[in-house]
Amino acid sequence: MLYSLTGTIVHIDEAMLALSCGGVAFACNTTANTLRELRQGQDATLFTYLSVREDALDLFAFGNKAELACFKQLIGVTGVGPKAALAVLSAFSPEQLGFFIAAGDIKSITRAQGVGKKLAERIVLELKDKLQANTSMPHAAASFTGNAFAAPDNEALAALLALGYQQSEAMLALRGIDENASTQEKIRLALRMLAG
Repeated sequence: MLYSLTGTIVHIDEAMLALSCGGVAFACNTTANTLRELRQGQDATLFTYLSVREDALDLFAFGNKAELACFKQLIGVTGVGPKAALAVLSAFSPEQLGFFIAAGDIKSITRAQGVGKKLAERIVLELKDKLQANTSMPHAAASFTGNAFAAPDNEALAALLALGYQQSEAMLALRGIDENASTQEKIRLALRMLAG
């Protein structure tokens, strides 16, 4: 099994890149998020996953370990293949996806190309327990499961939900705010972030 590849990027297109390592260029399927971070001619280390099927060997490469771990979790979900997992990770960072799963925000997950409501429901259903157990998914998201919000945060969250924001959006907006701030200040700062 390949863990990572280090070399020079010799080709990039919409959904893949070629990484030259010791005179051999490896064609790697990857996410839009990883592609945005890379340039042709750049040296890079990418974390890899080799998919072995009866009719094909497909190599997937990711810019960081969190994205690779999230990819592995996604392809473990019933009905989610590598193509769908790449689509999800192209639309969201692992941290964003973790928040959507923790919040049960199926609607946001369906924004990924080719992911319908049933598949998004399955992703949430099968990964929520793993997320709460804090395995391989972003640990920041796990801290927002259950009753992790203190009373003032619950009030701020409720206010943002009443204004029509999705729970995952509201949780993301509130996460970086000083927990000692007043509820009104938290709401103000969260609204500023959501508007920006």
